[in-house]
Formats: sequence, structure tokens, C-alpha cells
Amino acid sequence: MARTHTVIASPVGDLLAVAEDGVLCGLYFERHLRGPEPEEYGTRGDADFTEVRRQLGEYFAGERTRFDLPLAPRGNEFQQRVWHLLTEIPFGETRSYGDLARRLGDVSLAQAVGSANARNPISVIVPCHRVVGADGGLTGYAGGLERKRFLLDLEEPAARKAARLF
Repeated sequence: MARTHTVIASPVGDLLAVAEDGVLCGLYFERHLRGPEPEEYGTRGDADFTEVRRQLGEYFAGERTRFDLPLAPRGNEFQQRVWHLLTEIPFGETRSYGDLARRLGDVSLAQAVGSANARNPISVIVPCHRVVGADGGLTGYAGGLERKRFLLDLEEPAARKAARLF
């Protein structure tokens, strides 16, 4: 298993992208909680991340609402199920931890959903930032709440933004 990495500049700071055998397995913010140790990055391989860089650029420019990349996040079966649900949350929308737990068939799993969400290794692309508290408030985010707010604002539909002005 060959690991490579690169650093991608973004409006929310540099992002560390990590791939295993050419498939994205991690995307981390600077000072990311639970991010990988430097010895886990693999060799520097900027050319391996052309498509990741392009799609992230389009997302931050407001031109992309869905990512189309092969992904290989590492986690247990429950985490994988939660991360898959995250990819189904539409651009510009949010869900609560309880909403996701109900989708998994058991509302009592809300805390476990929160734990899996916090361990999502592919930030932005697997949109854990779209998960909020039951009251709609922002809750913890491995990249920091200011980044979470930025991403949610970036995705907010223009009509909803305009309505907030009045």
C-alpha cells in the first residue's frame, strides 16, 4: 500500500490530502483534531492529486455542489455507514445527529453518530460540516467552528441569503 500526500491551498487554510494507492483516504485542515501523524502522510506526490485539487477549487468557487472522486476512508463498519449518510446530505442543507441516527434505524444512536462524524477523515468532500445540533446550532467540528460556519455559508442558497437580509 503506497501512501502519498500533498497540500492544497483553500479559503479555509491549507488542506492536507492523503491517498493510498491513488485513492483519497484523508483530507485534513491545519490543526485538525484527530489528524494523522506526519509519518502517516507517505511521500509527497503533488501530481497524484490533480482531480482532487480541481474539484475542491470548483467547490470553493461556488461552481461544484457534489464531488465525484473515488474515496477510501478508513473506519469501522458503523463509521463507514455514517460517512456514507453524510455524502447523501444535499449541498446547502443540514441534518442533525438525531436525523442520521433515525436513518440508521435507532434514534438512540445520535451520540454514536456524533462520534463517527467527528472521526470523518475526508473533510469537506464527505460533508460532516452539514451536521448540526438538534436545535440547528453549530456543534464541534474537527477543523474548528469558524471553518464549519464558512462552509455552511458557502453552501447556503442565494435565495435564503437574500431572505436573511430583510
